Amino acid sequence: MADQHDSTPPGPYIPATTSLPEITIKAVGLGIILSIVLGAANVYLGLKAGMTVAASIPAAVVSKGVLRLFKRSNILENNIVQTAASAGESLAAGVIFTIPALVLLGEWQAFDYWQTTMLAALGGVVGVLFTVPLRRALVVHSDLAFPEGVATAEVLKVGQGGEAGISRLLAGGGIGAAFKFGESGLRLWSGAAEAATRVGGSIAYIGIDLAPALVAVGYIVGLNIAVLIFLGGAANWFVAIPILAAMQDLPDAPAAAGAAHTLWSTQTRYIGVGAMVVGGLWALLRLWPHLVVGIRSGLQAYRTLRTNGADSLARTDRDAPLPWIGAAVIVCVIPLFFVFESVTGQVWVAAVMAVVMLAAAFVFSAVASYMAGLVGSSNNPVSGVTIATILMSSLLLLAMGTESAIGPAAAIFIGAVVCCAAAIGGDNMQDLKAGQLVGATPWKQQVVQVIGVLAAALVMAPVLTALLRAYGIGPITVEGQQALAAPQATLMASVAQGVFARDLPWDLVAIGAAAAVVVIVIDLILEIRGTAFRAPVLAVAVGLYLPLGLATALLAGGLVAWAASRFHIRRMADEAEGQLSSKRREARDMGQRHGLLFAAGLITGEALLGIALAIPIAAMAGHNPLALADWRPLTWPGLVLLAVVMVMLYRVATRTAPSDVSG
Repeated sequence: MADQHDSTPPGPYIPATTSLPEITIKAVGLGIILSIVLGAANVYLGLKAGMTVAASIPAAVVSKGVLRLFKRSNILENNIVQTAASAGESLAAGVIFTIPALVLLGEWQAFDYWQTTMLAALGGVVGVLFTVPLRRALVVHSDLAFPEGVATAEVLKVGQGGEAGISRLLAGGGIGAAFKFGESGLRLWSGAAEAATRVGGSIAYIGIDLAPALVAVGYIVGLNIAVLIFLGGAANWFVAIPILAAMQDLPDAPAAAGAAHTLWSTQTRYIGVGAMVVGGLWALLRLWPHLVVGIRSGLQAYRTLRTNGADSLARTDRDAPLPWIGAAVIVCVIPLFFVFESVTGQVWVAAVMAVVMLAAAFVFSAVASYMAGLVGSSNNPVSGVTIATILMSSLLLLAMGTESAIGPAAAIFIGAVVCCAAAIGGDNMQDLKAGQLVGATPWKQQVVQVIGVLAAALVMAPVLTALLRAYGIGPITVEGQQALAAPQATLMASVAQGVFARDLPWDLVAIGAAAAVVVIVIDLILEIRGTAFRAPVLAVAVGLYLPLGLATALLAGGLVAWAASRFHIRRMADEAEGQLSSKRREARDMGQRHGLLFAAGLITGEALLGIALAIPIAAMAGHNPLALADWRPLTWPGLVLLAVVMVMLYRVATRTAPSDVSG
C-alpha cells in the first residue's frame, strides 16, 4: 500500500556512478520482437475480454532466459527489453478499445493500414512524451506503489525466473494454444456455456466463456477486481435485463438467451456508459493536484539542468530534454491534423479536433500515469477516460454543426489517439519505476519506449484485419465462429453514434451515473476504514457493460488466485509464532511468480494460436477448413477441460517443493 513507502526513494540496484551497456543491438532487437508478439497477442485478448494484462513480467523472464545465452549481458539490458516489450501490450489496449469502432460504424470496411498505423504510432509516442515531465513527481518523489513496476524490478534483480520461469510460461502457452485449437480450430466444443429461460414474464440468464485466457486474466487482476467486475455484470444481467424483459414481449427458451443479449447490447449496456463517464471524471478530479505538482517538478528539474549543466544530475535521474519533447509533440500533431482533415474535409474542424486531442491526451496521460502507480497497469481505467473523451468530443462536434455522417468517426479518431496516449503513459511509468529500482538511465528507457511503440504499431492493422475476417468483431459475425466481443470498441461506437443521432438513452446513462456515485461513496468509506478490499468504480463499470460470460470467467480466475493465496497463508500459520521462515517465504514468492507466468502463458498461447488460426480462416472467406464436422459443438467437454486448467493453475501457484526454492 502507498502508506508503506517513505518519502526517500530507495537506492538503485546498479549505482548511478556505474555505467553498463543498456541500448544494445541484442536488447533492442529482442525488445522489438517481444513488443510485436505481445502486442498482437493482446489485440486478440482485448477484443475477446475487453481488457489486456501487463506484459512486463513475462517479458523480463523471457529476456533473462534469452540474454543469458550471450557471453555478456546485464540487468540493465534486460530492463531495456521489458521496457520495449511492454509497449506493445499497452499500445494494443489503446488500439482495440477504439479503432475497431470505425469498422463497426461503417466508416471503414476493413482496417486502413496507414491510418491505423498513424493513429497508433503517433498516439503512443505522444503518451511517452507527455509523461516525461511527470517522472520525478510520480516515480521518484512519491509514495505510489507501482505494483507491476516493483514486481518487474524484483524479477530482474533476483536469480530466479530463468529456466524454471520460462518452463512455466511455455507450459501455460502450450495449454492455452491446445485449448484454443480444440475449440476454434477443430470445433470439438463450444466457446461458451450459457442457459436462459423465461421466469414469469421475465428472463433468467447465466453463462460463462470457456476460455483459459479469461481465467488467467482473472487470476492476474486478483479476487478484489474480479469480484467487482462480476458484481457489475450481475447488476446488469440479474437485475436490469430481467426488469426490462418483464416490460417487453420476448420469446421463450432457447431464444431467451438471444433476447437477453439483445437487451444488453441495445439498452442496458448504456448503464455502463454512465458509470464509465462518472468514473473517469472522478479519477481526474482526485488526481488533479498530483498532476499540477508533477508539472511543476518537471519544469524545476529542467531549469536546474540548464543552469548547472548535465553533471548536476546523476545518470539515473536524466530524462529526455524538454525542448526535444516539445518539438516531438509538434511533429506528432501535424500529421494527425491532416488525418483529421481527411476525415472531416474541413480545416477548422480538424484544427479544433487536434487541439481537443492534444489537451485530452496530456490530461489523461497524466491521470493514467498516476492510476498505474496506484492500482497497476492491468487495472488502469483507460477505457473510462476514453469514454469520457469520446462523449465530450461528440457533444463538442455536434455543437459545432458537424454532420452526423462524419461526426461519430471524427470523435472516434480523437478518442483513439487519447486512448493510445493514456495506455502508453501508464505503462511508461511502470517501466520507469522498474528502471529506478534497478538503476537504469531514464532517457534511454524513454527512447526505447518509443521504439517499442513504433514496432508494435506496424502490425496492429494486419492483425485486426485477420481477426475481423476470421472471427468477426462485435456485431460483425462470421458463420461457424464465435465473434470477438470487442466490448469497449462497440460501446465507443454506440456512444458516438447515439450523440449525433440524438437517440442516446440518457435515462439509462443517468442510472449508470447514479450507480457510479454510490460505488464511489462506498469506496471512500472503505478507504477511510483502511480495509484491504476496495471498490474502484471503474471496475464495477467495466462489469456493467461486459457480457456476463466474460465476467464469470474472470471471477473463476480470481477465485483461483484467492485459493492459492489462502494456501500460502495456511502454510505461514504452520510456522512457530506465525513467523515465516526465509525458505518458506522464498517458496511462497516463487509459487506466486510461477502462477503469474503460467497465467501469462495461457493468455499468450491462446491469443497467438487464435491469430494463427485466423490466417487460414480468413483465406477461406470465413470458412474453417480445420473443423472436423458441421455439427453444433458440445458444451460439456469445454467445461471439464476448463476446470482441469483451473486446477493446474492452482497447483503451479501453490507448488513449494524444495526444487522450486533452490531455483
